[in-house]
Amino acid sequence: MEFTKWQGCGNDFVLIDCRERELADYGAFAKKVSDRHFGIGADGVLVVLDSTRADYRMRIFNTDGSEAEMCGNGIRCFARYLRDHGVTDRDKFTVETGAGILVPEIVRQDGAITGVRVDMGEPVLAADEVPVTGYGSGRAVDVPIEVAGSDWRMTAVSMGNPHCVVFVDDLASVPIERIGHLFETQARFPKKTNTEFVQVLDRTHLRMRVWERGAAITLACGTGSCATLVAAVLTGRSERAADIILDGGTLHNEWAADNHLYMTGPAVEVFSGTVEV
Repeated sequence: MEFTKWQGCGNDFVLIDCRERELADYGAFAKKVSDRHFGIGADGVLVVLDSTRADYRMRIFNTDGSEAEMCGNGIRCFARYLRDHGVTDRDKFTVETGAGILVPEIVRQDGAITGVRVDMGEPVLAADEVPVTGYGSGRAVDVPIEVAGSDWRMTAVSMGNPHCVVFVDDLASVPIERIGHLFETQARFPKKTNTEFVQVLDRTHLRMRVWERGAAITLACGTGSCATLVAAVLTGRSERAADIILDGGTLHNEWAADNHLYMTGPAVEVFSGTVEV
């Protein structure tokens, strides 16, 4: 099967177009090709499919074979693939995801493509819909949580997938490699969670590192960057538009007056090839 390899702010993916040929087991395929020593190497696999509800359908599979509802960096790469490889001749179209139908738009400057802007939809703040237990249908904003024997404060947000945003004074001192999995599997999150550790630099610049559910530490997380901005606004830490500085690059996000999150950032094809399935 032909594949292309993509990265958005260092969050990297193997993309396969399965509109004419579906695989029997996408999870097993994702585990195989995502391995950085014995496979192609990636944070996950993006699958292009036809849709009866939108122009195209995107499925996302993590390195552990589990399926994710959404991926912000992934949908930018997905959109750029469709445009660059002639699947569509439009700069704006709809994509069906596990988090609903989203709308990416190719960004150009002087005719050249410089990135992709995505309408990521509205954040979900009702705790039982994130989901996070113990708060009913109310919001879990700046609430205590115990992880790894320490007390933290977190804000729970869903961008179609669950996020736990934790603000810290010194990001460099947070042992994400040790505690990330403990946040992911904390009992309050029945579907597990992505966790963003965030240091506020100023009201328009937030430094974020992420432990992704099913993928561990990655260089970037698009939905996580949106959740971070929402949490920062709700706790009075930032303006409604800010740059989210990630290990692999920077995303510009805006929580607009229509209550939608708009994320703008890069999507780059790294290489292409064929792989046995």
